[in-house]
Amino acid sequence: MTDLENRVLEEIEFLDTKYNVGIHNMLAYVKHLKGQNEKALESLKEAEDLIQRDHANQSDMRSLVTWGNYAWVCYHLGRRAGAQTYLDKVESTCERLASPFRYRMECPEMDCEEGWALLKCGGQNYERAKACFEKALEADPENAEFSTGYAIATYRLDGFNAAIKGTEEFSLHPLRQAIRLSPEDAYIKVLLALKLQEVGQEAEGEKYIEEALTKKSSQTYVFRYAAKFYRKKGSLDKALQLLKTALQATPDSVFLHHQIGCCYRQQMIEIKEATQLPRSREDEENADRMMRLAIFHFELAIQKKPTFTIAYMDLANMYTEQGEQQKVEDTYRKALTLHDGNKSLLQEVHYRYGYFLQCHKQSDNEAITYYLKALYIEPQSNARQKILTHGQHRLPTRRDLSHTVKATLTTTECS
Repeated sequence: MTDLENRVLEEIEFLDTKYNVGIHNMLAYVKHLKGQNEKALESLKEAEDLIQRDHANQSDMRSLVTWGNYAWVCYHLGRRAGAQTYLDKVESTCERLASPFRYRMECPEMDCEEGWALLKCGGQNYERAKACFEKALEADPENAEFSTGYAIATYRLDGFNAAIKGTEEFSLHPLRQAIRLSPEDAYIKVLLALKLQEVGQEAEGEKYIEEALTKKSSQTYVFRYAAKFYRKKGSLDKALQLLKTALQATPDSVFLHHQIGCCYRQQMIEIKEATQLPRSREDEENADRMMRLAIFHFELAIQKKPTFTIAYMDLANMYTEQGEQQKVEDTYRKALTLHDGNKSLLQEVHYRYGYFLQCHKQSDNEAITYYLKALYIEPQSNARQKILTHGQHRLPTRRDLSHTVKATLTTTECS
């Protein structure tokens, strides 16, 4: 809940967009869940003001969600008359717009509202969000807001399914379409740049990054994703500069702490790879400093978002470098309890824990147990291929492991 509230507040303050009515409704919902119903009403008032400013020609239709939320909050405050007033507004608007439902309107704008809300509420909702924007686009294919929402949903799904082959380029066309309809949207430009880099078109992607960095719009968000681009390119100093600038504006950003940790981890790796053994004392100290900085930021990311599976894996990797085997085990075991609907990510945790058990604890039997669990979770991901082609001399041969897997799966399916 804390992480969700921070992300909502950051979006309100730092993301320049015409589509932020929904985020004020989301903030109202968060305030309601925290028992701050008066503050929830303040957020709904801000949503209502934005509707009058940005959607005056559709104010009644655009206000349906906000009015429904007003009714909900008033009801929980014991203000039955106020709740009834907003219910009446919803009902009369639905009747005037010829909705067959008393308190519900089926239209592209409502699908879009639902899509934005789902996008904010975790990866398990991304498919539903994409479907909402898809439905809205069927009714109005050239609508810039619907196109932007669809592009963001598909981009996140690409990241969510990164371990599954064949999903790499799915969001490329939607992102290009969103840029065509909203050519000044710097946020979409940096997402497109990252996608182009991912599919091997880094030079074109960097042009979009450079364009976005010249804009004042959504600068904090642009810095985040531009930094990720430069980190993946290998320009770590430039990435860290952008990340630290963004961190000054949003010190509680989980994304930023994780990305900073990734930069320091890569700097540690570069120091170790660039120097011959035995390393100088200075090199050892620099590598150790980078490791400790990476651990610090990964730990902060998890502290601020205790369900951040990828950060748990990255932290476990750093604890391994540090030689803290008990911390490694504790971290992986915690990560194994998290499940946000991303099966390929859960499989990756099983694979990495198995690899740690095999290579650092020389516990082959336990390692095979986690490899087999990983194979059962998701049949087509990259982690599955890594397990089947592992080939470490203490493991069974690939053929023997495949036979073991097949027998295990058959037994599990039958039971």
